[in-house]
Amino acid sequence: MVSFFRLLILCATALFFTGAVAQDSSNAWYSAEVLNEGLGAAPDDLDLSTPRAAMRSFVEYARADRFDAAAHVLNLSRVEPERQPDRAVRVAQQLYQVIDRRVWVDWSDLPSRPDAKVEQSASEGSGPGEMRRDLGIKLFELNGRAYEIRIARYKAGEDSEPVWLFTPQTVADVAPLHDAYGPRAFEQYIPDRMKDQLGGLRIWEWLGLPIMLGLLIGIGWSVNSMVTMLARKAPYGFLQHAFARAGFPLALFAVAVLAQVVLSLAVSFSGPVTSIVQPLLVIVMASGVGMAALRIVDAILDRVTLRYVGDIDDTRSLDKRELYTSIYALRRVIVLFMVGFAAFYVLARLNLFQSVGMTLLASAGVLTVLLGIAGQAVLGNILASLQIALAKPVRIGDSVLFEGDWAYVESIFYTFMRLRTWDERRIIVPVRYFVSKPFENWSVKDARIMHTVRLRLDHSADSDVLRDRFVELAREDEGVIEHDQIACYVTDHNAQGVEISFYAMSPDPSTGWVTEMRLREGMLRFIRESHPEWWPQERVEGGATIAATQG
Repeated sequence: MVSFFRLLILCATALFFTGAVAQDSSNAWYSAEVLNEGLGAAPDDLDLSTPRAAMRSFVEYARADRFDAAAHVLNLSRVEPERQPDRAVRVAQQLYQVIDRRVWVDWSDLPSRPDAKVEQSASEGSGPGEMRRDLGIKLFELNGRAYEIRIARYKAGEDSEPVWLFTPQTVADVAPLHDAYGPRAFEQYIPDRMKDQLGGLRIWEWLGLPIMLGLLIGIGWSVNSMVTMLARKAPYGFLQHAFARAGFPLALFAVAVLAQVVLSLAVSFSGPVTSIVQPLLVIVMASGVGMAALRIVDAILDRVTLRYVGDIDDTRSLDKRELYTSIYALRRVIVLFMVGFAAFYVLARLNLFQSVGMTLLASAGVLTVLLGIAGQAVLGNILASLQIALAKPVRIGDSVLFEGDWAYVESIFYTFMRLRTWDERRIIVPVRYFVSKPFENWSVKDARIMHTVRLRLDHSADSDVLRDRFVELAREDEGVIEHDQIACYVTDHNAQGVEISFYAMSPDPSTGWVTEMRLREGMLRFIRESHPEWWPQERVEGGATIAATQG
């Protein structure tokens, strides 16, 4: 019985491996009748067994100007055998020039196994990954079409070994790629000895990069100066303000565009430089356009605010303060839109949607956790800012009492608010912290406010006389409105005296504060000149008598 089960297991294992071998032979390479029969014998040191070896052989032969040997790394199956020798050398030279200028080869990323399996990490398993028979090296988008440098594994006949070659489609795409990314007109004037490699770059690149950078900085300074000069001569105030603020972003945009033109028409740097400079120029260009647009829109909104609203404080009407707050909310929406558009443009230009997008999608859970922890404060402030913009519990220009400070809401930004106190101090408060604390909004409905003057006097003080005098002073004061609201009451008393409170309505907190000071001074003056005996007196109880002294 045991022998039967052993036999059954052996048969199943044999069937499994037979299927695996069959699958391996069908998916491990592309079959071909013959490969590059018009090229003759390949060099003895040519190694096409793995993707890394094939790419290294091609690059080393090309750097040594052995393009006839490098041609053996091409699959010329679409070229007639009699034309292969001449065509192959030209294609190999052009392909190398494209790779040298546009591809930063990551040798560690190229598989060193013949089957191109990716070695998995310990967390993913100990064995290799999925077997591949073709690999993409670099994808280009040119004139609305996609071109790709790609290598694949081919086997000609039953007796030959599989080899890795550049695909026939890559060979066909070399001509348009070379026209777009090959050597430029200026490079023919560079001496050959300056084209030697030094530290991964050509010698002329070490000299040309600083010179080009200096020229671009000078051009950027000139553009900024020119825009500033145009701002002074602009016929309208908002144009002057807009051009003055957009000078630096426009200079960045001009420098990036000029650098793109130079790289396209005059010189073409090697792959490592291009891989860094090209994305950097795209980012600078998008940043320049975005910053210029934001500053121009911001300048226009500033002019609209100053023209229709003016300097904002609680003396302005509720509609004007709501308009000012809405303008700030519109600014935040425009900023979000421009940042999103710039990010979309950069990702689209750099073809990062597939790689970065899929990576982000795969690690969405990790990113959510990281954003939730690291960005909790920032995101909380942004959401609180949008909450203020929509619900408007406080508006720009409102007069508030926050944690004992009387202040005006001067600005509401994404993450913080700026409060201006009555003595011209600025309090910077995180938006989330502000909305989480109770505060008094003295302008939530209108700016009117009732101010109170409190005086501590002797028991002998006549409240009727004080009331008549206060009403007279309040009616004469220009800071008092709604005279029917003027009042005077005895609000407290004890053994030392009485507290008399005087009430008057003012149109806004700032006017009310000054009015309160004037009314207090007037009442003190009246008591000092007419009834000094009403000042608080200290009474000392001794035996059966009470001695009164003037306080």
